[in-house]
Amino acid sequence: MTDHRLLTLDEVDRDEALLETIAVLHGETRAGFLRKAALGSAAMLATLAAPASAAAAIDHSDVDILRFALRFERLQASFYTEAESMGTVGRMAARKQQWARTLGAHERAHVRIVKKILGDRAGPRPFFDFQGVTETDDGFTRTAVAMEDLTVALLTGITPRMDDPALVAALFGLLTVEARHAAWARSIVRTTPAANAFDEPRSLDGVRALVGDTNFIASRPRVRRRRRRPRMTG
Repeated sequence: MTDHRLLTLDEVDRDEALLETIAVLHGETRAGFLRKAALGSAAMLATLAAPASAAAAIDHSDVDILRFALRFERLQASFYTEAESMGTVGRMAARKQQWARTLGAHERAHVRIVKKILGDRAGPRPFFDFQGVTETDDGFTRTAVAMEDLTVALLTGITPRMDDPALVAALFGLLTVEARHAAWARSIVRTTPAANAFDEPRSLDGVRALVGDTNFIASRPRVRRRRRRPRMTG
């Protein structure tokens, strides 16, 4: 017999990206209720159709921004770490190795800093699948350059939106380092480090859409297939 049971939000939203957004717009209580609600059910539609809580949006605005910043820093840290663990960085020229290892160490430090600021509001670490770009020098390098440029644009766009002056200062501290990362990455590929006199900021939603298009954030852990060993004959 065919199973016509509707899937719940909890079953399809493995990295809780949707629940995070609902929590910001509608509050933690409503998000918790929807976790077990069936997709397309009357209960879910009625809950989402209700007006978003203005208080929830205001109270969580800084947290929402920081949680996305953490998500992006985790993306970068995992990207560099995977390239190192796969041996891709180790096969590069010494100059590039220093660059990749330094940036990787910085991104991992950024994750620790933002996690400490958020505390128990940091949320779970997503799963990442870099679609094979960490496996080659060229793929890794091109992606790293684009990622560093995007980070600067993101931090330029979101930092002024923070309400807490202390958090603004913290993000500006990340922004200046990330700007140096971007310049260093551009010099690695022999591109002008500062191409323009003005950096165009990007919104959180705009960067979220760009990251979504890469499919780097996965709904479940990546399964690596083992290479078959050739059979011994004779």
